[in-house]
Amino acid sequence: MVDLSSLIEQCGVKFYGVETQSLPSKTIYRIFITKDGGVNLEDCEKVSKLLSPIFDVEPPVGGDWILEVSSPGLERRLTSIENFANSINELVKITCKNNENLSGKILNVKDNEIILQTQNGETIINFNDIKKAKTYIEW
Repeated sequence: MVDLSSLIEQCGVKFYGVETQSLPSKTIYRIFITKDGGVNLEDCEKVSKLLSPIFDVEPPVGGDWILEVSSPGLERRLTSIENFANSINELVKITCKNNENLSGKILNVKDNEIILQTQNGETIINFNDIKKAKTYIEW
Protein backbone atom coordinates (compact mmCIF):
# COMPACT_ATOMS: atom_id res chain seq x y z
CA MET A 1 0.00 0.00 0.00
CA VAL A 2 1.24 3.46 -0.92
CA ASP A 3 2.02 5.98 1.87
CA LEU A 4 -0.19 8.77 0.54
CA SER A 5 0.73 11.27 3.22
CA SER A 6 4.47 11.23 2.48
CA LEU A 7 3.96 11.32 -1.28
CA ILE A 8 1.45 14.14 -1.18
CA GLU A 9 3.68 16.28 1.04
CA GLN A 10 6.21 16.30 -1.83
CA CYS A 11 3.71 18.51 -3.66
CA GLY A 12 3.64 21.12 -0.87
CA VAL A 13 0.24 20.08 0.49
CA LYS A 14 -1.07 17.84 3.29
CA PHE A 15 -3.10 14.65 2.96
CA TYR A 16 -6.54 15.16 4.54
CA GLY A 17 -8.38 11.97 3.72
CA VAL A 18 -9.79 9.68 1.07
CA GLU A 19 -13.25 8.50 0.11
CA THR A 20 -14.65 6.22 -2.51
CA GLN A 21 -17.92 6.66 -4.34
CA SER A 22 -19.38 3.75 -6.25
CA LEU A 23 -21.11 4.53 -9.51
CA PRO A 24 -22.86 1.98 -11.75
CA SER A 25 -19.87 1.52 -14.07
CA LYS A 26 -16.88 2.64 -11.99
CA THR A 27 -15.60 3.88 -8.64
CA ILE A 28 -14.41 7.40 -7.90
CA TYR A 29 -11.32 7.33 -5.69
CA ARG A 30 -11.27 10.83 -4.19
CA ILE A 31 -8.22 12.19 -2.33
CA PHE A 32 -8.61 15.34 -0.24
CA ILE A 33 -5.66 17.68 0.31
CA THR A 34 -5.17 20.85 2.35
CA LYS A 35 -2.64 23.63 2.79
CA ASP A 36 -2.44 26.93 4.61
CA GLY A 37 -4.12 29.57 2.51
CA GLY A 38 -6.21 27.00 0.66
CA VAL A 39 -5.81 24.51 -2.13
CA ASN A 40 -5.87 25.61 -5.76
CA LEU A 41 -6.29 23.78 -9.05
CA GLU A 42 -2.52 23.63 -9.59
CA ASP A 43 -2.08 21.80 -6.25
CA CYS A 44 -4.69 19.21 -7.26
CA GLU A 45 -3.03 18.77 -10.64
CA LYS A 46 0.42 18.22 -9.08
CA VAL A 47 -0.90 15.51 -6.75
CA SER A 48 -2.85 13.84 -9.54
CA LYS A 49 0.21 13.77 -11.83
CA LEU A 50 2.34 12.34 -9.03
CA LEU A 51 -0.11 9.59 -8.04
CA SER A 52 -1.53 8.55 -11.42
CA PRO A 53 1.51 6.52 -12.59
CA ILE A 54 1.83 4.90 -9.16
CA PHE A 55 -1.85 3.92 -9.17
CA ASP A 56 -1.50 2.57 -12.72
CA VAL A 57 0.92 -0.02 -11.27
CA GLU A 58 -0.76 -0.44 -7.87
CA PRO A 59 -4.47 0.49 -8.18
CA PRO A 60 -6.07 1.88 -5.00
CA VAL A 61 -9.34 -0.01 -5.62
CA GLY A 62 -10.46 -2.93 -7.77
CA GLY A 63 -12.34 -2.65 -11.05
CA ASP A 64 -12.73 0.48 -13.16
CA TRP A 65 -11.99 3.66 -11.24
CA ILE A 66 -11.28 7.37 -11.62
CA LEU A 67 -8.87 9.43 -9.50
CA GLU A 68 -10.07 12.80 -8.22
CA VAL A 69 -7.97 15.17 -6.12
CA SER A 70 -9.80 17.92 -4.29
CA SER A 71 -9.93 20.25 -1.31
CA PRO A 72 -12.21 18.97 1.46
CA GLY A 73 -14.00 22.34 1.35
CA LEU A 74 -14.73 24.97 3.97
CA GLU A 75 -17.39 22.89 5.70
CA ARG A 76 -16.00 19.38 5.93
CA ARG A 77 -16.26 16.19 7.94
CA LEU A 78 -13.62 15.56 10.59
CA THR A 79 -12.93 11.83 10.70
CA SER A 80 -9.48 11.59 12.30
CA ILE A 81 -7.57 13.22 15.12
CA GLU A 82 -5.29 14.68 12.42
CA ASN A 83 -8.32 16.36 10.82
CA PHE A 84 -9.04 18.07 14.15
CA ALA A 85 -5.38 19.10 14.55
CA ASN A 86 -5.44 20.64 11.08
CA SER A 87 -8.63 22.54 11.95
CA ILE A 88 -7.45 24.43 15.05
CA ASN A 89 -9.18 27.83 15.37
CA GLU A 90 -12.09 26.69 13.20
CA LEU A 91 -15.70 26.25 14.27
CA VAL A 92 -16.97 22.71 14.65
CA LYS A 93 -20.23 20.88 15.36
CA ILE A 94 -19.82 17.57 17.17
CA THR A 95 -22.28 14.79 17.92
CA CYS A 96 -21.03 12.50 20.66
CA LYS A 97 -21.77 8.79 20.91
CA ASN A 98 -24.10 9.58 23.86
CA ASN A 99 -26.01 11.88 21.40
CA GLU A 100 -24.83 15.07 23.14
CA ASN A 101 -24.37 17.90 20.63
CA LEU A 102 -21.58 20.42 21.04
CA SER A 103 -20.40 23.34 18.98
CA GLY A 104 -17.53 25.74 19.36
CA LYS A 105 -14.03 26.62 18.29
CA ILE A 106 -11.22 24.06 18.28
CA LEU A 107 -8.53 25.49 20.54
CA ASN A 108 -6.06 22.62 20.63
CA VAL A 109 -5.56 18.89 20.15
CA LYS A 110 -3.43 16.89 22.57
CA ASP A 111 -2.98 13.15 22.17
CA ASN A 112 -6.55 11.87 21.74
CA GLU A 113 -8.31 14.91 23.24
CA ILE A 114 -9.85 17.93 21.55
CA ILE A 115 -10.04 21.16 23.52
CA LEU A 116 -13.09 23.11 22.44
CA GLN A 117 -14.20 26.65 23.35
CA THR A 118 -17.98 26.54 23.76
CA GLN A 119 -20.46 29.11 25.06
CA ASN A 120 -20.04 27.52 28.51
CA GLY A 121 -16.21 27.69 28.50
CA GLU A 122 -13.54 25.18 27.58
CA THR A 123 -14.58 21.57 27.09
CA ILE A 124 -12.31 18.58 26.58
CA ILE A 125 -13.65 15.80 24.35
CA ASN A 126 -12.03 12.44 23.82
CA PHE A 127 -11.84 11.64 20.12
CA ASN A 128 -13.17 8.12 20.78
CA ASP A 129 -16.39 9.62 22.20
CA ILE A 130 -17.23 11.40 18.93
CA LYS A 131 -19.89 9.95 16.65
CA LYS A 132 -19.55 12.62 13.92
CA ALA A 133 -18.07 16.06 13.51
CA LYS A 134 -17.81 18.75 10.84
CA THR A 135 -16.48 22.24 10.53
CA TYR A 136 -18.86 25.05 9.72
CA ILE A 137 -18.76 28.70 8.74
CA GLU A 138 -20.83 31.42 10.38
CA TRP A 139 -22.17 33.65 7.64
